[in-house]
Amino acid sequence: MADTKYTPRLKELYNDKIVKTLEKELKLENINQVPKLEKVIVSSGVGKKRDDKRFTETVELTLAKITGQATTSRLAKKSIASFKIREGMGAPIGYLTTLRNDKMYEFVDRLINIALPHVRDFHGVSRKSFDAQGNYSLGLTEQTVFPEITFEDASVLHGLEVTFVIKNGSKEGSMKLLELFGMPFEREEK
Repeated sequence: MADTKYTPRLKELYNDKIVKTLEKELKLENINQVPKLEKVIVSSGVGKKRDDKRFTETVELTLAKITGQATTSRLAKKSIASFKIREGMGAPIGYLTTLRNDKMYEFVDRLINIALPHVRDFHGVSRKSFDAQGNYSLGLTEQTVFPEITFEDASVLHGLEVTFVIKNGSKEGSMKLLELFGMPFEREEK
């Protein structure tokens, strides 16, 4: 029996078609200048509920279920008196996980084709969420749009943020890359 390695659908699409398309449309001279998805960071803050053990455990477990990877807890980097947070405080203020390679492409495929269509009153994602380096951030108000989340996990609702880190990206190049992946951007107003 031949050992066939599974390649994610979006990775194949990127290597076979998207690279050539971007090279032509962006008028790039070198194939190494083509924007490429480097990593995807999925994070969630716990905010004022950082002392609620059930809430923080739920956030940690749902992020692990959604991404298929263990999460890391984040401690405060600065002291903020109005939020009653001290630098390096014992309780985590958020959780995150970084996806790369095949897991990253699998997650992006599930996000675009399964999760985003389940968002209530969805009219597309914002075109304005690109930073100067071409990275894109997307916020979701609740985790229940992912099929991995069970009814028990949905009893405690929380939001999450997905950041697409794009190598060689400009705002235009990064947007074109995400459009070719199938990201449903909102229509431009004329």
